[in-house]
Amino acid sequence: MELTDKQRQLLDYLTERMDEDGRIPTLRQAAADLGVSHTAVAQLMNQLEKKNVLEREGYYGRTIRLYPEPRESRSSRTGRELPIIGQITAGLPMYAQQEWDGTVVVDSSVFPGDNLFCLRIKGQSMKDAGIFDGDLVVCEPRQYAENGEVVAVLIKGEEATVKRFFLYSDHIELRPANDDYQVMCYPFSELLVQGKVVGVIRGKHAEFDGEQE
Repeated sequence: MELTDKQRQLLDYLTERMDEDGRIPTLRQAAADLGVSHTAVAQLMNQLEKKNVLEREGYYGRTIRLYPEPRESRSSRTGRELPIIGQITAGLPMYAQQEWDGTVVVDSSVFPGDNLFCLRIKGQSMKDAGIFDGDLVVCEPRQYAENGEVVAVLIKGEEATVKRFFLYSDHIELRPANDDYQVMCYPFSELLVQGKVVGVIRGKHAEFDGEQE
């Protein structure tokens, strides 16, 4: 089915963003980039879905596939929605929606693991590892870590942080990647590893649009 100019513009934009960033942007980001309203983007996405060039599955575990036409030779781009965890609790992160601080859609070929979750970074303690204030780190759920891995940990059952992990015979060190910050040492009983960092989404691309659907 033939696309209108506006539908083609949105489809090309979504395809380019998936190619460049590995993820589908939020409706709010798309509206800002295209200079149109949030509602207009939502309506155009619905129209593209009806014309079978865009497919969305599910609600909370939403998958988005693009089928750019007439580029039949290109494979579809598949996105998956990951929760941004607002608060880590003892044990693995909670996946009930009320514990989420939003969601982000990423390229499933880049982040294929099971039960991945995101944490938003505050501060510059990991900047030399390429993780900056406002970024989202994508984490693979884990309750163990190897020396030197960048992990999300829960400290004293209350505070979540992302640091490099080092295990010693009588304590654990959490090392920042910024010389302006000190190494932190903890007894085993005060730390719980929650996940290994497997990727970073830059802050400018990490905006959550709570109304996206």
